[in-house]
Amino acid sequence: MIVQQRRFSRPASLKSVSPEEERHEPAKLRKSILQSHSAGMAVVLGAYTLASLGVAAFVALLTYVTYKLLHGYVHRWCEMRPIPGLDGTYPIVGDTLQFKTNADFFCQVVGYAEQFRNAPLMKIWIGPVPFVVLYHAETVEAVLNNSKHMDKAHVYKFLHPWLGTGLLTSTGDKWRSRRKMLTPTFHFSILTEFLEVMNEQAKVLIEKLEEAAGQGSFNCFNHITLCALDIICETAMGKKIYAQSNYDSEYVRCVYKMSDIISRRQRMPWYWLDFIYYRLREGKEHNRTLKVLHSFTESVIQEKREHIANSESDSGERKRQAFLDMLLKTTDEGGKKLSNKDIQEEVDTFMFEGHDTTAAAMNWAIHLLGSHPDVQRKVQQELQEVFGTSSSDRPVNIEDLRKLQYLECVIKESLRLFPSVPFFARTVCEDCVINGFAVPKGANAVIMPYALHRDPRYFPDPEKFRPERFLPENSAGRHAYAFIPFSAGLRNCIGQRFALMEEKVILAYILRNFNIEAMQKREELQPLGELILRPEKGIWIRLEKRTP
Repeated sequence: MIVQQRRFSRPASLKSVSPEEERHEPAKLRKSILQSHSAGMAVVLGAYTLASLGVAAFVALLTYVTYKLLHGYVHRWCEMRPIPGLDGTYPIVGDTLQFKTNADFFCQVVGYAEQFRNAPLMKIWIGPVPFVVLYHAETVEAVLNNSKHMDKAHVYKFLHPWLGTGLLTSTGDKWRSRRKMLTPTFHFSILTEFLEVMNEQAKVLIEKLEEAAGQGSFNCFNHITLCALDIICETAMGKKIYAQSNYDSEYVRCVYKMSDIISRRQRMPWYWLDFIYYRLREGKEHNRTLKVLHSFTESVIQEKREHIANSESDSGERKRQAFLDMLLKTTDEGGKKLSNKDIQEEVDTFMFEGHDTTAAAMNWAIHLLGSHPDVQRKVQQELQEVFGTSSSDRPVNIEDLRKLQYLECVIKESLRLFPSVPFFARTVCEDCVINGFAVPKGANAVIMPYALHRDPRYFPDPEKFRPERFLPENSAGRHAYAFIPFSAGLRNCIGQRFALMEEKVILAYILRNFNIEAMQKREELQPLGELILRPEKGIWIRLEKRTP
C-alpha cells in the first residue's frame, strides 16, 4: 500500500521555504508547544506554591497567636486558682452563664461581695478575662496608690466610641499630659464663678418643684437631673439649653440609653468583637444613640468657636468663662492647642461625668433626708443659722458653703451608701501580690465602692444612715481608702470640688423651701448598678412648702 505523505499547506503570502526546512517544521511546532506548556505549568506551579506558602504562613500565624492566647490564659487560670471565686466556673466562658441582667446583675455582684466579705478579695471570670474584686481598704489602696496600675481596664474600651480617650479613659503619657493641662481649669477661683450658674438654675428648680408639689407625691429624679444638666451645659460649654423647661430632653434620654447599652456590652463577651457587634440590632442602636450625643456636643463646640472668633475684637464687659472657653485656649507643654477631637472627647466626658453623677448623688440624698426627719431637721437648723432671716431665694455664696458642715456630712453619708459610681476597674500592669495572693499581669482589678463603704470595721452598722460618721472627730484615724466616692490616689476625680459645691447649693435651696417626705422604703428602690448608680423606679417624694 502506498501512503501519500501529507504536506502542510502554506499561504502564498508567506516566504517560500526549502524542502529541508519544510520537513523539520512539525518538529519545531511540537517543540514550541512543549515549551509553551512547560512555561504555563511553571506559572501555575509557581502560583500554587505561593498560595501554599501564604496558607502555611497564615496557619502558622494563627497557631502562634492561639498558642500565645491560650498560654496566657492557662497561666492566669493556674496562678489565680488560690483566689476565692464562684462555684461553677467553666474554662473560656468563665462565670458568664451565671450572670443575671439589669438590676439583678448589680444585686448579684453585691451579694457576691457580701458572701466573700471575710476573704481579702475574690475573682470573677467574664469569658476568658479574669477580674479580681476588691472591697477592703487595704487591697484597694494596693492598686489605686500604685503608679504601675493606672491604666483603665479592658471594658473601658467600650466607652471610647462615645468619650474617646479623654481624661476618664486615657492612659499613660496622654493621661498625665491631659491631667496636668486641665487641672488649672478647676481652680477654686474658677469654681467660684460657676457658683453663679448653680444659684440661677437652683431657682428654676424650686419653681418646677413648687408646681409638682401641688400634685401630691411625684418622682423627683428627672427634675434634679435636668437641673444638673442645665448647670453642666452652662458651666462646661457656656450654653443655656433650658433643659428644665424641656422635660423630654433627647440628650438625657440618650445618655441613659448609652449607659445601659455599654454596661450590657461590658458583661457579655459575645458582644466584645466589633465586627459582630455592629451588625447586630444592639450595635446599630448604639450607633444611633451615639450620633445624637455627638451631634449635640459638636454643634455646641462649633457655635462656641464662631462666637469666640466674632467677639475677639469686642472690648465690652467681662464675660463668664466656661470650661469649653478654657479648653479652646489651653495649650500643652509644647505650646500646641488642643485639636477638635481632643476638645470633643473632653467635653463629652465632662457632660457625662459632670451631670449624671451629681444628679444621682442628689437624688439619693433627697430620699435619705425624706426617710430620716430627724436628720432633715438638723440640716434645716444649720441652714437657719447660716442664712438667718434672709429670703429663701437668697443666693448661696462661698462663705455659706464653708459653714454648711453638717449638710456636707449628709452628702458624704449619702455617697457612702449610694456612691454615684458603684464600681470601676483598672488593669493590673505587672505581676503583683495583693494581700498574699498572686495576681498576674493582664488581670483586671474591680474596685467596688458600694461594698467597700459597707465595711463594718470602719462603718459600724453600715446600712444605717448616720451623717455624724463624717464629723471631723469621728473621721479621725479612718483608713484613707475606706471611703472613695470620687476614687482615690493619682487618678482621683478632677471635678470632685465642683460636684460637692453643686450638691450643697441645690440641696440648700430645696431644704430652705420645702420639707421632704420619702414615699418609698429603702428596699423598694432597687438600685441599678450600671455606669452610674440609679434607682430603677425613680425617687418618689412629697414636698411641703416651708413658711418663712
